[in-house]
Amino acid sequence: MAEQVTERKKRSLSLIQPTSVPTLGNYLGAMKSWPTFQKNFDTVFGIADLHSITVRQEPAKLREQTTKLYAMLLALGLDPKEGIVFIQSHVPAHSQLAWLLNCYTQFGELSRMTQFKDKSAQHADNVNAGLFTYPSLMAADILLYQADVVPVGADQKQHLEITRDIAERFNGIYGNVFTVPDAYIPKAGARIMSLQDPTRKMSKSDPNPKGSVHITDEPNVIMKKFKSAVTDSEMSVHYGEGKDGINNLMTIYSAVTGDSFETIEHDFSGKGYGDFKKAVGEAVIAELEPFQTKYNQYIKDKAYLKECWNEGADKAAYIANRTLSKAMKKIGFVQR
Repeated sequence: MAEQVTERKKRSLSLIQPTSVPTLGNYLGAMKSWPTFQKNFDTVFGIADLHSITVRQEPAKLREQTTKLYAMLLALGLDPKEGIVFIQSHVPAHSQLAWLLNCYTQFGELSRMTQFKDKSAQHADNVNAGLFTYPSLMAADILLYQADVVPVGADQKQHLEITRDIAERFNGIYGNVFTVPDAYIPKAGARIMSLQDPTRKMSKSDPNPKGSVHITDEPNVIMKKFKSAVTDSEMSVHYGEGKDGINNLMTIYSAVTGDSFETIEHDFSGKGYGDFKKAVGEAVIAELEPFQTKYNQYIKDKAYLKECWNEGADKAAYIANRTLSKAMKKIGFVQR
């Protein structure tokens, strides 16, 4: 009987910054599907704390937010035994390879990056070199793990393109050192808009705290935000042009309950917006309840979190250091 060959899972890499608590939009748009993604790919999930310091961070707050975000990743259902769940700064190879790749990245390429232009405008008092060379570190993050695929949204495609360009340039000089990654466009999750300005995407950095629901918000806070959500004067729950607020609430309710827009319109026919807002709030609270219960358990067990991220760092470093060593040898550095 012929021996069955198990096909190697493709490796994927996803990093998230610890600068603020993810929103309901982040959760429904991507994060909710990460445990399923982990079953189908050889996954590397990480917290990009090195990237976060291109903008000034308060040290104690950065430590706290990084710890909380790690607990959130576990509470989502990511299994640190099944894949790698680590903190970027725990693996020095990220910074080391980033410097090497800086020397194979053109000034003109970096100056064309839209994120540099946007963040420079937002933080005009701190346009630092790290902000400019940010794509080289992002390329190092990906190439260290020989990632086959990188899940990306529309706003990140440019960064993956420069990563591919750097990898191909390096490989063209030294041979096949890095896997050239492909973009993985996940099945589109719900696109969730601000509760206060439904023409804009729900954002972690929304200056209006009522506009965003954060995944660790207390149930009473969540309900209060939905009750104050912007709607229109029509008082009819149906999807339509000029009804951005109701359209957004229907999208959220549908994403959480699985109900179609037709079902929602039928179930809330003749009912006011107050009833519908309350129903959406209750559905979101119920959706987040299992996650929040697990999160509250993990965040109290700092010893377990430390055990997990140390194990994650060891597994990540094993792969990363092999890639770094190969690249350094190819360039011509004397090996220890």
